[in-house]
Amino acid sequence: MGDFVSNLSLGFGVALSLQNLGLAFLGCLVGTLIGVLPGVGPIATIAMLLPITFGLDPVGALIMLAGIYYGAQYGGSTTAILVNIPGEATSVVTALDGHQMARQGRAGVALGIAAIGSFFAGTVATLVIAALGAPLTKLALVFGSAEYFSLMVMGLVFAVVLARGSILKAIAMILVGVLLSTVGTDLETGRERMTFGLSFLSDGIDFAVLAMGIFGIAEIMRNLESTEARDIVHKAIGRLLPNKDDFKQSYWAVIRGTVIGAILGILPGNGAVLGPFASYTVEKKIAKDPRRFGRGAIEGVAGPESANNAGAQTSFIPLLTLGIPPNAVMALMVGAMTIHGIVPGPQVMTKNPNLFWGMIASMWVGNLMLLVINLPLVGMWVRLLKVPYRLMFPAILMFCAIGIYSINSLPTDVIFIALFGLVGYLLIKFGFEPAPMLLGFVLGKLMEENLRRALIFSRGSLSTFIERPVSAGLLAVAVLLLVLALLPSIRKGRDEVFTE
Repeated sequence: MGDFVSNLSLGFGVALSLQNLGLAFLGCLVGTLIGVLPGVGPIATIAMLLPITFGLDPVGALIMLAGIYYGAQYGGSTTAILVNIPGEATSVVTALDGHQMARQGRAGVALGIAAIGSFFAGTVATLVIAALGAPLTKLALVFGSAEYFSLMVMGLVFAVVLARGSILKAIAMILVGVLLSTVGTDLETGRERMTFGLSFLSDGIDFAVLAMGIFGIAEIMRNLESTEARDIVHKAIGRLLPNKDDFKQSYWAVIRGTVIGAILGILPGNGAVLGPFASYTVEKKIAKDPRRFGRGAIEGVAGPESANNAGAQTSFIPLLTLGIPPNAVMALMVGAMTIHGIVPGPQVMTKNPNLFWGMIASMWVGNLMLLVINLPLVGMWVRLLKVPYRLMFPAILMFCAIGIYSINSLPTDVIFIALFGLVGYLLIKFGFEPAPMLLGFVLGKLMEENLRRALIFSRGSLSTFIERPVSAGLLAVAVLLLVLALLPSIRKGRDEVFTE
């Protein structure tokens, strides 16, 4: 316990420095902004802002990027409630009841309970991360190359099972990602492979280029083809603080949502996205009168919003302790860490304790800031919703191009984001989920490194992965998951869950 307190105080020392406070505030502000503006998700934004973080110190850079991520979760609920457009994948559920509440003139209460639920969930999740950090890191230090390889295989299998749409497509996307990660120079022999003799490919495909093309540019193209009718509520927003009855109805929903979200957020694969859906389903099943849902039930806002924020923050656990990104945003965080020369994994906590604890403390500080940014400034965010797309998209494209050019000053990078943008757009059209590809790309390099290292230690014998108990256990879980997911009865259930 003494350790825990001293670590947290170290973290707050880092998080409360002027520069880091400023960066956390900036991150939360930008996050809320892109959460509010439909069509630009946190993935695209973090990809666009990666070049800006080169000049910052690593702790500040990651604090800002993390702020953008959970800021977007907050902002997404604002548009979902007021305009019925989920600004973020995770706020789809919030729109169901939140928008109905807004139409009944209770928009303020819906926004208030969303923010309060999110703050509570964020606080709990931050404590969970702090509590689990030390034991998980101790566990991770037992890991050798074989265990790491098996753990990543398991992570990718989770990503397959939890991805939307067909399992085969998800596997295909992951394999394409792993394949793309092998372009460049061979790790051990130093020879070029799959570069087609092009000199700019000898360093491999730049992570920022891939992310920005597949998520930034492709998203814009997808948004251009749908003209959106914005259903803005013209009623007054009303009081923001929920009254006693509202709290009475929703406090259990908030607690349940927090627990569900926190557990699902830890799962590799896109667990954090499932949190709000699971919470909404649970609330509807438990409710005395399930017919209220979809017609403005306050629990339908409180539960999913809490789950959403708890999941967004506990998904940092696998990233910070094991170095495995559970979703696309965390894959971008791995990219940001490697750019700054930090190897994500169990060593982060021992080698850079101020980074680890500073980030955790800054999450709590960020949650506090988001309460301040969101509730009093709601009017401003609503005005922003009136910005027409024809002004927004050219600006985003321009920032993408400038940002990517500023990293390596290579014109080929700008051409590449256009190419990946086109590829990403086609993938979305053909029903492929692009997020697993990014995971495969990030984990591919690490997997190859650990696979080859393990094989060098075992003199080329593959049985090393089965002989080591931890590694064998992880592989067994992976195989079991895949078999279960491919069983027809379970597959049907899985498809039903996703269509719901």
